[in-house]
Amino acid sequence: MALEWVVLGYAAGAEALMVLLLTLPGLDGLRKGLIAVTRGLLKPFLSVVPFCLFLLVDIYWKYETRPSCEGDSCTPSEHLHHQKSIMKSQRNALLIAAALLFYWLLYSITGLVVKVEQLNQRLERLKNRD
Repeated sequence: MALEWVVLGYAAGAEALMVLLLTLPGLDGLRKGLIAVTRGLLKPFLSVVPFCLFLLVDIYWKYETRPSCEGDSCTPSEHLHHQKSIMKSQRNALLIAAALLFYWLLYSITGLVVKVEQLNQRLERLKNRD
């Protein structure tokens, strides 16, 4: 199961990097190529959404079937294992939320940048016509 989380982490990192590059000022010369690459990657990155839902169901299933460790019913090592399991589940849930948030941001920002580019081209045509 660790490989799935690594893949999701890399996907979220790639999405965050693309969002950062699209929103940084001063990259106007690079922006057209970056927009083309990002628009090409939006459909493959859409597979992150069902993958995140699958991993969320996995976290829920592990939470529901986890043995409870309350009071004096377990040893200190079992208690530590239980606490580590809870922390891993919380970390993984944050990773899922980050991946979904970055995909949504990437989709929205790409659409906005494309609209701004189209409006700039239209403005240039209107200026040249006058």
